[in-house]
Amino acid sequence: MKSINLFSMLGVCCSPLILSAGCNRQQQSSQPAKPNIIFILADDLGYGDLGCYGNEQILTPTLDSLAATGTRFTQAYAGSAVSSPSRCALMTGKNSGNTTIRDNFAEAGGMEGLKNGNPIRRMHLLPTDTTIATVLKSAGYKTCLVNKWHLDGFNPEASPLNRGFDEFYGWLVSTPYSNDPYYYPYYRFNNDSLVHIGENAEGRHTRHNTDISTDEAIQFIRRNSKSPFFLYLAYDSPHEPFVIDDTSWYDDKEWDLNTKRYASLITHMDQAIGRLIAEAEKLGILDNTLIIFTSDNGAAIQAPLEVLKSNGNLRGRKALLYEGGIRIPFIVNQKGKVAVQTLDNLIYFPDLLPTLANLADATVPENLNGMNILPLFYGKEADTNNRMLYWEFPGKQVAARKGDWKVVSTKKDAPLELYNLKEDISETNNLAEQHPEIVEKLKKEMKEMRSPSPNWPLPEDE
Repeated sequence: MKSINLFSMLGVCCSPLILSAGCNRQQQSSQPAKPNIIFILADDLGYGDLGCYGNEQILTPTLDSLAATGTRFTQAYAGSAVSSPSRCALMTGKNSGNTTIRDNFAEAGGMEGLKNGNPIRRMHLLPTDTTIATVLKSAGYKTCLVNKWHLDGFNPEASPLNRGFDEFYGWLVSTPYSNDPYYYPYYRFNNDSLVHIGENAEGRHTRHNTDISTDEAIQFIRRNSKSPFFLYLAYDSPHEPFVIDDTSWYDDKEWDLNTKRYASLITHMDQAIGRLIAEAEKLGILDNTLIIFTSDNGAAIQAPLEVLKSNGNLRGRKALLYEGGIRIPFIVNQKGKVAVQTLDNLIYFPDLLPTLANLADATVPENLNGMNILPLFYGKEADTNNRMLYWEFPGKQVAARKGDWKVVSTKKDAPLELYNLKEDISETNNLAEQHPEIVEKLKKEMKEMRSPSPNWPLPEDE
């Protein structure tokens, strides 16, 4: 794996994670009793896209350092294999068999709008949905979402400000031009007002979305450095189209431009995260800030999957419930508090709400599919492997994992395939015929993991 000087790349005098005795350090401000939370979500970043997950070509020194000085999970899963249902599972603590949003597009209900000129339906998060932001806000946290929400569908009244966030800077599906053009936007929400990014007027590529988002995140933590806050920073990178003008990290590579841009979007994001961490250090709040980094699903078909090994040796990609679509990098770091370790515990997005609620000493909502995994962050045990993790695209795909076993079907009405992921991480050896009793047992348990939805009506639910 190629090496790079982390400190020169971040433009700071010392590591944002481990300070040497010779580093100048601003006096710490008074620390709030409850830890701050910075939750960073990449968009369509594959399990194998980071150096700390085995990538030997894409430069990610900041995230590699976070992993090396914190906890890295090797068997973490997103809420779904595409954006909206995955983020809904993240926000609500429920799996995609129980969430309000179960696919990017609704079969019924929701609201109608256009995508690429074609009419489609999308479902939105409801006022009755309790979110992480709602829970943390009730516990005294200042809450902020930066950049991508994707839970509003075509309903402008389902914005982050209507679902528990005090502040919002970014774009909405219900206002399509709020992120147009992608990565160098001219329009952008500042809370409930649309503002202009003047530097990007007339199609100019001056301020990249990753830089805009990071600047907004830094301004938020500056304003709230003396009170507990929850910052949800949801980058667009490296979602297609792969648009970034600076590819200097990879100009010496014999790659096509698409590959260079994809890798550059990731390295640029990594550099921006380093800038955010350095700011938290400067403000004197890094010791009291829990940082979590992950991705909303696996790398997409448009990514250079073979050249860069974006999904590692996993089968499938975004939009498929094979491992390549749902297994994700997941890194947790809090300087001096989170254990330095690599864990193979099974965790997934519905775990985040109860976990962060426990961290904040907030009331945990009932009827969640996730569990509190907070002890794992601090080197303690939590029995996460003897439960079932469940995913579905209603009527199209379904998957579940319990222990080493996974059942999955990625085609409508196709029989369940069975894999032992401990022995076959690439899902190459379907054991369904050899172990029909295991398939049948898991199939019965899966029925208990879902409930009917009016937005995705199924014949068996009638």
